[in-house]
Amino acid sequence: MRYYFSEFKEGMLIAFQAIRANKMRSVLTTLGIVIGIVSVTLMGTAIEGLDRAFNKSIAAIGADVLYVQKWPWGGGHDWWTIRNRKDIRIQHAKVIERQATLAKSVSPVTATRRNVKYERKVVESVVIMGTDADFTETSGATIAFGRFLTPAEADGGRPVCALGSEVAVNLFPNENPIGKVVKVGNYAYRVVGVFDKQGSFLGMESLDNRVYVPINRFFKEFMSGRGGISVFVKAASLQQVDDAKEEVRGILRKARGLKPKQQDDFAINQQEIIIQTFNTIGVVIAGVGLFITGLSLFVGGIGIMNIMLVSVSERTKEIGLRKAIGATSRAVLLQFLIEAVIVSVVGGVIGILIGAGSSLLLSKISGWAVYISPFSVALAFGFSAGVGIVFGFWPAKKASLLSPIEALRYE
Repeated sequence: MRYYFSEFKEGMLIAFQAIRANKMRSVLTTLGIVIGIVSVTLMGTAIEGLDRAFNKSIAAIGADVLYVQKWPWGGGHDWWTIRNRKDIRIQHAKVIERQATLAKSVSPVTATRRNVKYERKVVESVVIMGTDADFTETSGATIAFGRFLTPAEADGGRPVCALGSEVAVNLFPNENPIGKVVKVGNYAYRVVGVFDKQGSFLGMESLDNRVYVPINRFFKEFMSGRGGISVFVKAASLQQVDDAKEEVRGILRKARGLKPKQQDDFAINQQEIIIQTFNTIGVVIAGVGLFITGLSLFVGGIGIMNIMLVSVSERTKEIGLRKAIGATSRAVLLQFLIEAVIVSVVGGVIGILIGAGSSLLLSKISGWAVYISPFSVALAFGFSAGVGIVFGFWPAKKASLLSPIEALRYE
């Protein structure tokens, strides 16, 4: 055991001496590995950050909530057929609410955009949501202070509203909005509550740039009775989502007068559809990233192999001398293999540091959350060491097989 340790230590010392003796060549050799490892690190942190942002956004949809809508989520659908479907109406939401036994709550939801004003302050292009008193239970959104619409206010279409946190901050930076009257479009509404901060969906649409009003009043003042709605259905439990979906499908088919052989003229969307689409896109992104990364590392590995072959040629006499005084083929192989791995690992460490720094810089510039996982760092480090071993083995093996007599006679 002591002999093997001594052999390894001697190989390390000779390898470091060789690297120090050819600093410029060693730096150029590591450059290809640095580029490859930067690619690995950036790809890993980007995918991890995207995955975390997606999971945070998808939580807003709710795994136990069904979305009854005219349009299905995802692609691959006949656009013209779906466009000609009949709209989902409030009466459909009421039928589901009356008949569904596996639904905890049901809320009709529709939306448009209007400017919202308070005194001289204006927030432009706010999403105005028309809904009912059960929306907070159905959606899982919570009120920070004040309250949401009461059943009497929602059913009676009273001019009251609840503000998203972003709208509240912009209109009332230094005062309590509860009880104040705001202009939603051209109509006055009294503020009864403010929602907790919800963030944005997939980094695009802010869920806090919203104002919630009674749906009956919404249609009178913003849509003139026209337009369809969505129906949010919260299942009684997470385990009953599939059963609730089939129950809602049956209720809605009957309410819309569909015959047994006719296809559904509505969609029941849920979280899994977006997750499946995202996973498909994620696989493609990861595949392209791995290909580019693999190509970079392959080029870096070829560089290591070429430089090590040059090194073996330059040091042929040294190899012959070491073998002549008793060095084994294994000791020579280990010496050159260690040298290749050191060059590759140093390049890997530099690549990891550059990749992590670049990720943090991009995070500050773009605002995207970046997570540098230990797995990504370990993967990058493992790749760099692996490249050194794989591409350094042949030159090392070639050096170990040299005959001492022929090596000493080499010119």
